[in-house]
Amino acid sequence: MATPCNGERFSGANGKSSETRGKRLTDLPTEVLEYILCFPVLNHIDISNVSCCCRRLHDVCDGSGKVWSHQYKLRWPRLQKLYRQNESYDWQKEYRTRHMVCLQIQRTVVSISKRFFTEVPCVGQVLGDSFTEIESLGAPEHFCEDELLSILNSDRRKSLTLKYYAKKILYFLRQQNILRNLKAFLERPPGEQSALEGAVLVDQYCNPLADVTLESISAQLNDITEKVKKYLRVKNASHPSLRTGDCMVLEDFELQRQVICALNAVLYDQLQYKGNECDYYNPLNSYIHQVLLRRTGIPISLSVLYMMLARKMGVLLEPVNFPNHFLLRWCQRQASDDIYDYVYIDAFGKGKQLTAKECEYLIRQQVTADYYSSISTNELLLRMVGNLLNIGKRGEGNEKSYQLLRDSLDLYLTIDPDNVQYLLLQARLYFHLGIWPEKVSTVLTVLDILQHIQALDPSQHGAVGYLVQHTLEHIQHKRHPIEPEVKRRSAPEHSQVQYSVGLVMKHKRSGYNCVIYGWDPKCTMSQEWITTMRVHQLSNGANQPFYNVLVQDGTCRYAAQENLEPHSAPLEIAHPEVGRYFTEFADTHYIANEELQTRYPEDTVETQRAVLELYHTQTPNSGHPAGPGTDHHSQNASMAP
Repeated sequence: MATPCNGERFSGANGKSSETRGKRLTDLPTEVLEYILCFPVLNHIDISNVSCCCRRLHDVCDGSGKVWSHQYKLRWPRLQKLYRQNESYDWQKEYRTRHMVCLQIQRTVVSISKRFFTEVPCVGQVLGDSFTEIESLGAPEHFCEDELLSILNSDRRKSLTLKYYAKKILYFLRQQNILRNLKAFLERPPGEQSALEGAVLVDQYCNPLADVTLESISAQLNDITEKVKKYLRVKNASHPSLRTGDCMVLEDFELQRQVICALNAVLYDQLQYKGNECDYYNPLNSYIHQVLLRRTGIPISLSVLYMMLARKMGVLLEPVNFPNHFLLRWCQRQASDDIYDYVYIDAFGKGKQLTAKECEYLIRQQVTADYYSSISTNELLLRMVGNLLNIGKRGEGNEKSYQLLRDSLDLYLTIDPDNVQYLLLQARLYFHLGIWPEKVSTVLTVLDILQHIQALDPSQHGAVGYLVQHTLEHIQHKRHPIEPEVKRRSAPEHSQVQYSVGLVMKHKRSGYNCVIYGWDPKCTMSQEWITTMRVHQLSNGANQPFYNVLVQDGTCRYAAQENLEPHSAPLEIAHPEVGRYFTEFADTHYIANEELQTRYPEDTVETQRAVLELYHTQTPNSGHPAGPGTDHHSQNASMAP
């Protein structure tokens, strides 16, 4: 670009004067100006300022032009897939809207910790009010999700509290969207309901943060179908299922048999799919994307996979809600009602074909003819969700099992909303967990659900009355919340407390790694717990400081001071609740968030002092950080805390 000049005369080398007019930035062609303004160092504020300089630059920075398009794509690259290339957009307006969503969501997420940290910690806490706030922004859903993902994808060691609540909100928002899709799916005529699509919706709802789509699942099934066709081509090169385009429904029984044989050979021999007998009650066996990934499942999930593959090859199989063992049936005659005219396929048993009588041998009991009937997609989904619900009920009472129980109850009651048994179970679950959200679902409040149960089944009056009473008590309690206890290390009764929140510790006896998020000057658990955990066997018994710790394996424990020691080489603790208490992992320790610091106002200084002493003071001989030696005690879990 030419150097600007004021236009005055000056003398050249030959002594002659000449007049030169200096060129301005605005004299450059539009394409060059756009190229300059798209330079990566310029941000949206710079572009806004430039556009205010003059009409020429204002026109170059037009909202629908290249400059604002570049700014938008540079800042939010994930959103580009949502825009069509051949359509025009007001990129400045899109940028402004997305930027406002960014600010609003960050304010909301930051405020959640202050509002919910005072609640008694409970598994699967519902933050309904905050979700409603984000939904009420009126912003495009994909903008909200993109901002939450931006928070989650930032530096993994920092902004842990922000990420903790952003993850919860994203989980909820995606579930609400999936629930809407499921309701729309259930409203379709039965002939338009695909068992695969229903299974994917169940999978998505229970795994809303996973990248599970119907398109990706269908693509994997198409790959398996191509392998089946390749195998079938060797056996019968003229088979009708090998034709390109939409596959016709095969009428000839022999042609169907050839498809089934090819499917069994590919699915079970080549690809090594199998029933998961060793870990049958693992919920992963019910999620279609995990079945494809791990190549193992339970009868119903493998049956859905088998049935859809057969259909792609022109063979129509029907799902059979057989007790204790889901099956498929394959008719050898047209539209027969006789159960003995069917071959029953056990997808869990490598596609083994059974007669009606052999099915009874499979479960070691006789059943009526009704159990051999085919079922609808809705009934299939109820069976699938029911399996997950039972796994949740038989879980170990940890966060994962409670979350699975809640999710499967949501799904079941979406499909069968008037099921009194599960409505009551849902109410009891929330009561047990101490969760009293304003809204359990997108429509009904807790009291609405209890009234609905009473209307459906008046015999539940006693149970409903009990839960209503405690719900009203909780609502009253929320109006007068109890201020959290503040624990100061300088208090005389806390003089024996050696460790502070944020320190990464090792359990001397059990060997697990953990981080402290709370402490008591002595054990506050019940006498029953003290006896069960054999606290009396400790040298100082229950009359010593006890610490609340988040353990690397995802559990929360209550450990005695004599059993803990600072970790010789502190490491991150991969616990889902870390962000609830800490904002950052600083290489040697965790930094408590504002809420935890309010509870333990003197611990931050103590943690910094301890870290400096343990890890930043060099020993004269070794040159390594001074600190406790690595624990070499038994790695077996101990009943003692």
